[in-house]
This record gives sequence, structure tokens and C-alpha cells, in this order.
Amino acid sequence: MSLRDLISTRRQFLTRTGMGMGGISLAAMFGMNPWTGQAATAAAAPATGPLAPKKAPLPCKAKAVIHLFASGGPSQVDTWDPKPELTKQNDKTIPGHDGLAFGSPFEFTKSGKSGVEVSSAFPQLGTVIDEIAVIRSLWTDIPAHEVAQRFMNTGALQLPKPSLGSWTVYGLGTENQNMPGFITLGGQPEWRQASFLPGVYQGCNVNYSPKMDLDDVIMNIKNQFTPMDRQRRELDLVKTLNEIHTRELTPDPQFEARVQSFEMAFKMQTEATDAFDITKEADTVREAYGKTDMGAKLLVARRLVERGVRFVQVECGSWDHHGDLARALKAKAGEIDGPAAALIKDLKQKGLLDSTLIIWGGEFGRTVTRDKNGSQVPGRDHNGRAMVAWMAGGGVKGGTTYGSTDEFGARAVENKVHVHDLHATILALLGFDHTKLTYRYNGRDFRLTDNFGNVVKDIIA
Repeated sequence: MSLRDLISTRRQFLTRTGMGMGGISLAAMFGMNPWTGQAATAAAAPATGPLAPKKAPLPCKAKAVIHLFASGGPSQVDTWDPKPELTKQNDKTIPGHDGLAFGSPFEFTKSGKSGVEVSSAFPQLGTVIDEIAVIRSLWTDIPAHEVAQRFMNTGALQLPKPSLGSWTVYGLGTENQNMPGFITLGGQPEWRQASFLPGVYQGCNVNYSPKMDLDDVIMNIKNQFTPMDRQRRELDLVKTLNEIHTRELTPDPQFEARVQSFEMAFKMQTEATDAFDITKEADTVREAYGKTDMGAKLLVARRLVERGVRFVQVECGSWDHHGDLARALKAKAGEIDGPAAALIKDLKQKGLLDSTLIIWGGEFGRTVTRDKNGSQVPGRDHNGRAMVAWMAGGGVKGGTTYGSTDEFGARAVENKVHVHDLHATILALLGFDHTKLTYRYNGRDFRLTDNFGNVVKDIIA
């Protein structure tokens, strides 16, 4: 049987050669030309390919993003939207609402030079409020977790579309060619999907915990079994097969994505483990972030951005407080409060805050009336008509608030910001006109913001 017959289909080709596809990058790691086996030249060539760094089309400060996704739906009136009138009406019926008003159990205090009111749930973030812009008039279409989470991460309610991180790397590439451009620490696959974009823009999920052995954080990127002479033979075979594939087989996006994933895996051996090794940080830094899982994840996020990763998402979920809100929200806020404040201070001290956009928020807000959900201790139900988010760094005008809700905090009423508007603003901070960052698929041009969205210019410095 000829070699040509052996790879008669793309599926057979991938199955039989998949484990050798990383050989190209492996050769580069050892300073060899993958085709000739000769030593590489001293001067490295500029990065090329889909992940090569690109200059933003418009002037901007943000070069990287850290998205702190508070899945579950944080309550706006207990976090960043104080409503004294709701507190006055506590346990009373209020016009236009079923049930009894539920005044916030948290106090709000004017903080920083800006005097922005901050919930007592976030004492540490109150110390950096002058770096933060709070959007108090955000709203979404459907207050159901799965749908709203898809919408916040991809701009689509039903149709599978690329995620915010994928669009970002598609538009800007990434600075570090030895690491994925888009890394997630937890979260659902749908939140990091590339969808119809090339697979190289898919988010790479890392189930990181500071308690894990570093070799277990990113598994299967090190070859402990193949000696160099065998790797050399693999490279020779890869060269032959690639030539046949290029000449005789129809290009296959899924195949190319698979090849690129093998190549990236080999490249990551040089830097990935180091990025997740927070023991290399000074004790004072680790103490500032807090020696918790969340603190470690945010410290890793900074280390990734510092190493040129374009987009990092950290899942900060479990905000679905239908009952026992006073206790549960305080505990959940306590997990992110210190680490997020430390992240802002750390990035600023390192001169990276201006170039790093930090985003915090969930998929919807909560009701202003009591939801006992079978418990005697009240919480709040879902509400898509009012929600909050905040941003810091990356060209954001800190110490500001934008928009407002009604007197009870139940509905956005002034300077309303739809999810598409939020996405348009994020892209503007990254140097894009959201109407022009498009990808042609299935006969038409798609974009993150679908067919509408307005930039919130007042929060851009």
C-alpha cells in the first residue's frame, strides 16, 4: 500500500498523524529548522499567522482584558446601586411590584476622592474606587441564566456565536506566540467558544487551583517518552505528509485547528508552567491578593497578561441568591473584594493598569422585592431590567458612575446601557469600531454586537 493510499481521507490523515503534528513547534523549541534539522538563525523572524499581534485600527490604551465574570446574577441594589428609598419602604408594598420591598442589608459609603458610593460588601474595592467606572443602568433581554450568560459572553441569545475573548484575539492577535491568546480559569465552554471563527481563537480553559501540582495544571503538554532521534524521524514524516496534504487534500478548518492546537501545546512547554507558578511572587504580593483560590486566580491573571496573553476570563460565580442574601452575598463579595482591589493596585504599581481593561459583572440583576424561595430568610429573584457592571484601567474614566435606575433600583431609566452597548464600549476601549470588526460566514458579515450597539463615551477617559 502506498503512502498516498494510506491517507486517502482527511479523517485517516488526522487520526494516524495527530500526535506528530506538534513536531514542527517542537523543533523550533530546540532551535532547529523543522524541515532541514539545521540550527535556526540567531535573528528570530517576526511572528506571523492568525495569532500574530496586530495594531488596533483606532487610538486606544487597552492592550489586554481581564474579565471577572460574576455568573449567577449579582444584585445591583446590594453591590453598586444604592437605593435609600427602597430601604425606607422595606417590608411594604411598592407601586408596580408584587410582594414586599426588600431594602438592602448593606450600607453605602462615599469613598475615594470621587465620592462614589460603595457597598459595605466591598470595603477593599472602596479603596480603589477612583480607578473604577460603575455602570448602573445596564439591562439585558432575557433573565434566564443560560440564555443571559450566553448573551453576555457572545452577544447572541440563541445562535452559537464567537465569544468576546475570541473576537478580541481575532482582532488583535496576541503578544506571546508561546501561549494561547485567550485563556479562561473556569467557566462554561460556551463562554469561550470561537464558533465560526477559526479554531485558533477558541479560549483555552485551565482548571487551575493553587493546591494543584504545576504539572497537573495543564496536562499533556510535555512529552516524557519520545527521545530526540525519534522526534527527528517524526519531523521527517510530518514534512512528507504535509506536502501531500497541501497538494492533494481540500483545506479543512477543523483539521487546521487541530494542527494548531498541537503546535501550541508544544510551544506552551516553555512558558505555561512558569506563568502559573505563583510561588515566584513575593510573599507581600501573595498576601495582598489573599491566599485563597480566588486570590491565586487573579494573581495568575495578572501574570498571564504580564506575559502577553491578550484576554483572560476568571469565573467568579455563584451569585444566584434567591434566599439568605445578607449572608450569602457578603460571603461571595468577600471572595472577590480583596483580590480584585489587589489586582488593580498591582497592575497600577507595575505600570500595566492603563493597558489592561478589567471588567466585572454578571448576566442580569435581581428584583427589589423579597424572594424566599422556600426559605424564611429572603433573597431576590431574577431581573433583566436592571443590572450593574464596573470597569477599571484600559482607558476607563475612573471614579465615575454612569446611568441610573428608578427610585427602587428595579429598572434602568436614564442613559440605559444594553449588553450590545457594553460590548461596543469594550471594543472601543480596545481600539475598534464595533460595526467594522466583522467575519464573513454563511454568506454574510457577523459581528459581536449583532446589528446595533452604542459606545458609552462618557466612561472613556
